[in-house]
Amino acid sequence: MLVIPGLDLAEQHLMMPVERVVEAEGDVLLLFPPDSPAVRAATHAEDDELTAVLEITDVAPVAVPHRIRGRAWVAGWLTKARDRTRPGWLRLEIGEGSVDDLWGAEHVEPDEFAAARPDPLAVHEAELLQHLASAHDDQLSWLCALVDDGTGRCPAADDAVPLALDRYGLRMRFAGRGGGFDARFEFPVPVAGIDDLRRSMHALFDAAHAARQDGPDA
Repeated sequence: MLVIPGLDLAEQHLMMPVERVVEAEGDVLLLFPPDSPAVRAATHAEDDELTAVLEITDVAPVAVPHRIRGRAWVAGWLTKARDRTRPGWLRLEIGEGSVDDLWGAEHVEPDEFAAARPDPLAVHEAELLQHLASAHDDQLSWLCALVDDGTGRCPAADDAVPLALDRYGLRMRFAGRGGGFDARFEFPVPVAGIDDLRRSMHALFDAAHAARQDGPDA
């Protein structure tokens, strides 16, 4: 959702962009309905500096308690995107950003934002997590055997849900009668695409299966 000072009482659904594009230099292009208060504000401002903050909420695509995985804020200056013929496109020139997610909180400089590139699994993550949750629930529960809690036993395995997936690894959320926790399982090397991911997941499941066989309950 886009937040503009002075428009805090605007209807929220009209402040949510229907499309987003990040340009190579780091500017963010946002498409709004032509009647959005954001479009009217940018049109009225003309060449004056109009500050705005894009608030982003990342929600896990699978059913899991506490589904919000993170929040991000991108602040800058809003103008009409004059190089776009379709009405409703606005340009947000980035001034600063911040992220607070499963990996921690961090400030993001504009040059860091511009240099960042999408994770190769990002466009497939929701589908992949949903597939893992529905078709591989048994193998996912095996992964708890790779968690070292100092007892040699899996601390909780009643429910195992895939929470996040990226080129570097898989994050799981385990729940049981004794409580719940998250665990991160790193891939040996970053994956470049679906084929690499398939091999890495098979290797991870094999390692978890072997750990179960060797565990105290074997």
